[in-house]
Formats: sequence, structure tokens, C-alpha cells
Amino acid sequence: MTTFSMYTASIPVFKQILNSLHAILEKAEAHAAEKKIEPNALLQFRLFPDMLPFTRQIQIACDFAKGAAARLGGQEVPSYADTEVTFEELKARIQKTLAFMDSVPREAIEAGLSRAITTGSGERAKHFEGGHIYLFHYALPHFYFHATTAYDILRHNGLEIGKKDFIGSY
Repeated sequence: MTTFSMYTASIPVFKQILNSLHAILEKAEAHAAEKKIEPNALLQFRLFPDMLPFTRQIQIACDFAKGAAARLGGQEVPSYADTEVTFEELKARIQKTLAFMDSVPREAIEAGLSRAITTGSGERAKHFEGGHIYLFHYALPHFYFHATTAYDILRHNGLEIGKKDFIGSY
């Protein structure tokens, strides 16, 4: 009988998509240079006026990945300043997020299965009875929303990427 692993359900999944986003950023940077598109036109693009721009989508995807690793692992969530304005800086943020996730011990994340987790504060606080509820009903859906929106922005702007690019290697 196989036992459930919080680590396997979280960290490799986040890493897979973050690595895909990193590769997609490289393609977007090359696409902008080849087509003589001002990089900021892609970096600040929004699918709709009330949606966040591409850069912010990448930042938030990273925030959900590092936040989940920290909270499941019983650690303080590291704070990253949202100052990225180039493709290179966004790729560096992804790399920093991947390095942080690698620093959280697997055993600590496994122990997060039954750990109560709270995000936010005050009226915006959200309480989860266990790490599994937090991961499956909050962290992963938010992470995928922002990662997918980042992908969609680039695809909408003519970058030749597809499902294989988004899913990446596993």
C-alpha cells in the first residue's frame, strides 16, 4: 500500500511548473528580441484591464510556491521584494524560489500534513485545519491560476508555446 506524501504532492509539482515558466521566459525574451518587441510590452501586458500584468503573475506564482513550502515545512515565509522589471530578474526570482524550496527539509513538509495553517491576518486571515487542505484547496489552485495566466499572456502575444511548454519535464 502506498502512503500519501505531502512532499511529493507539493514540491515536485511546484518545481515542475516553475522550471517550465523559466524556460518560457527564455523563449519570451528571445521572441521579443527577434520580433523587435519592446520587452516591457510583454512584461506589463494584461489580458484584461482589471487583471494583473505578466510580471506580477510570475511574482505571485513564486510567492505561492515558496509560501506553501514554508508553511507546510513549519518555517517563516521568506519575503521577496516585488522589484523585478526584466526577463532576467524574473528568471532570477524563479531560481531563488526553487533554491528556497530545496532548503526546506522533506521531513518538515511531510509533517505539514496535519499542521494547522493560517495565511494573512485580521479580517483577511484564512485558517486551514491541516496542511493537506491548505495545499489542495488554496495553494495549488492559486499557484496554477497565476502560472496559467502568465502562460496565456505570452501565448496571446504570439509566443509559439503550447501545452508541452507549460507542463515541462516531470
